[in-house]
Amino acid sequence: MDHRAEVSEFLRTRRDRITPEQAGIIGGSRRRVPGLRREEVALLAGVSVEYYARMERGELAGVSAEVLDSVARALRLDEAEIDHLADLARAAGPRPIRTPRKRPATGVTPALQRFLDAVTGAPMWVRDRRMDHVASNPLGRALYSPLFEDPTGRANTARFTFLDPAARLFFPDWEQNADGIVATMRTYAGQNPLDRGLTDLIGELVTRSDAFRQRWSMHEVRHHRAGVKRIHHPVVGDLELTYEAMDLPANPDLFMVAYTAEPGSPTEERIRLLGSHAATEHTPPTEQTLPSEHS
Repeated sequence: MDHRAEVSEFLRTRRDRITPEQAGIIGGSRRRVPGLRREEVALLAGVSVEYYARMERGELAGVSAEVLDSVARALRLDEAEIDHLADLARAAGPRPIRTPRKRPATGVTPALQRFLDAVTGAPMWVRDRRMDHVASNPLGRALYSPLFEDPTGRANTARFTFLDPAARLFFPDWEQNADGIVATMRTYAGQNPLDRGLTDLIGELVTRSDAFRQRWSMHEVRHHRAGVKRIHHPVVGDLELTYEAMDLPANPDLFMVAYTAEPGSPTEERIRLLGSHAATEHTPPTEQTLPSEHS
C-alpha cells in the first residue's frame, strides 16, 4: 500500500465528515467542500496552513506527538482513530516497522490449545491479523462451521464475509459485521504496513468484492474488543451472543475471542444443543464385536 496516500485519504475523510457548525465555525463564504477546509483544521489545531497541508499530502515524518494530538482534537478523532494516526506517523519514521517474527505453522502453542479445549461451555476461537481462524475449541468450531466449508481449506473471516453468499444468511447483521471487519483490518494495516499476508488479502478483496472496496475507501478504523454478535446457525437457528476479544501477549499476532449467552435465554439452550451436536459429530463409532468363527 502507498503510505502517503493512506495518510492523505485518512486525514481528508476525517476532515470531510465534520461540519463547520460542529467545529464552532459560524458564517463564512459559500463552501465547496463537504466538511472543514484545510485552513480551518490548521486554525483549530494551532499550526500553519502550510504545515497541515503537508501533513495531508501524506508527509508525517518528523511530526511531533503534540501536533498529532492537536490535529486529532481538531478532527474529533476517537480512540481508535487517534491510535491509527499515531501508527501512520510511526510508519513514516526513518526506520520502517518490522513485521512480527514468523509464527509456528500451527499458530498456537500446545498449552493454548489445551486451554481452549478445557473450556467446554463457551465457544472460543483464535484468529490472527490476517483474519485467519487458527485454533478453536470444539464448540467454537461448531459455531463457525460454515467457515470451514470453504473448498480451499482457508477458514478466513474476511473472505467468508465478502466472498461467500452464505455469510449474509449466517450473519443477520451482515452490513454492520462487514463494516467492523474492514475497520479492524484497516487498523491492523496501519499498525503493520509491511505485513505481506494482510496486504495480499486486502488486495484480493478489493479486486473481488465491491462491498469490501467501498468500505475500504472510507478509511474507518476500529478496536475489536467486545460486543454482541447475532448468528443464524444452520443447525440450531438464531443466536445472540456477547463476545470478548482478548490479546495474547505471548504472540501479539493472535487474538482470542470468547462467546457467552445470557443465562436462561433461548441462545443459552441452543448453545448447549450445539455442544451436544458437536460432541456427537466427533464421537468415533462404537467398535462392534465380531462373531467368532464357532458361533
